[in-house]
Amino acid sequence: MSAWYDELETRPAEAREGALMARLPGLVEHAVGNARGWAQRLAGVDAREIASRKALAQLPVLRKGDLKGLQEQAPPFGGLVTVEPGRLGRLFMSPGPIFDPEGARDDPWRTARALYAAGIRPGHIVQNCFGYHLTPGAWMVDGGARKLGCAVIPAGVGQTEQQIDLIRTLRPDAYVGTPSFLRIIVEKAQEAKLDISNLQRALVAAEALPPSLRAWFQQQGIGTVLQWYGTADLGMVAYESSAMEGMILDEELILEIVRPGTGEPVPDGEVGEIVVTSFNPDYPMIRFGTGDLSAVLPGISPCGRTNVRIRGWLGRADQTTKVRGMFVHPGQVAEVLRRVPHAKRARLVVEGEMANDRMTLKCEVDAAGAAAAGGAEALSAQLADAVREVTKLRGEVEIVAPGSLPNDGKVIEDARKYE
Repeated sequence: MSAWYDELETRPAEAREGALMARLPGLVEHAVGNARGWAQRLAGVDAREIASRKALAQLPVLRKGDLKGLQEQAPPFGGLVTVEPGRLGRLFMSPGPIFDPEGARDDPWRTARALYAAGIRPGHIVQNCFGYHLTPGAWMVDGGARKLGCAVIPAGVGQTEQQIDLIRTLRPDAYVGTPSFLRIIVEKAQEAKLDISNLQRALVAAEALPPSLRAWFQQQGIGTVLQWYGTADLGMVAYESSAMEGMILDEELILEIVRPGTGEPVPDGEVGEIVVTSFNPDYPMIRFGTGDLSAVLPGISPCGRTNVRIRGWLGRADQTTKVRGMFVHPGQVAEVLRRVPHAKRARLVVEGEMANDRMTLKCEVDAAGAAAAGGAEALSAQLADAVREVTKLRGEVEIVAPGSLPNDGKVIEDARKYE
């Protein structure tokens, strides 16, 4: 049996990019022509011109935080679906509430690829311990496993003793769910001296999987424990392979990493917000900002898959904070940089004790940029003026050397003490 789910996983990167860009105008045309919400968001856009990453980057980012308001204005899905709700497969409600549609096609969330990379094959039995109630997590994996030709145990969350009984009686080959619940199951089985050694592999999500926990699972006899990353709006976004060096992007997506608070793509390797364009025909997403931080890894995976890899989940992009009673947003920091172009990267640090906030904008500027601005002192003054005009707050400015700010995706750092 092949090591790959299909030949798309190992095609040359140039072929993949060409195929995605060739499909992009059709996606925009389909969304605008069949979904009122997209027609409003992209009014005036010529779909034929959206055929490159540069053109795509000119379109607005639709952030997850916008969905609730859109859905309240145009229930149930904000005018972003291309079919009538009754023609969808399942309708979900995530916290917020945000309503999520599932298409009626096989494996609509595209998780079969991640399951296959974790060693799950036709004829395997999968114990699905994601929640089946109202939210789509369990159904995402359920559809992928069924497409692979696996039997699924719809175990859900909780009832640890019953979960162990299922493992011992039905002898599943794989667990899918959160890593924390898998640990609870293993520890409970050990306490009761019950053998669940038939469980040889796991595909986990929704929580962090630190190296120490992965190693612990392997010590308990679960030889393969891999992760996947997805959202209720996009389905599966990226997944680990046996190489365990980053997460590999799904073949049906276009990935951008943008500077938080903006739609501006950052250079490969720099941490920023994950923005995804999805070719889902029922619920197309064009530049959907997940609110999650990550970064692109260089090169291809040692496993042989050639798609883009990301570092995995590195935190949240929404760093909005309140300073002296005023909200300050990452987009405002980006606006300061736009007004003072000689500053390359910036980080707004908020310090002090409660009711005594201090803001310092740390900006990376090279010698040529400082000279072009009339010197470091003049540049600092320009930046301070821009901070005051944009945020309506006064702040200090500190010029720092290029590359000295941490590469962690933070645009606003709240370093205040609340004790």
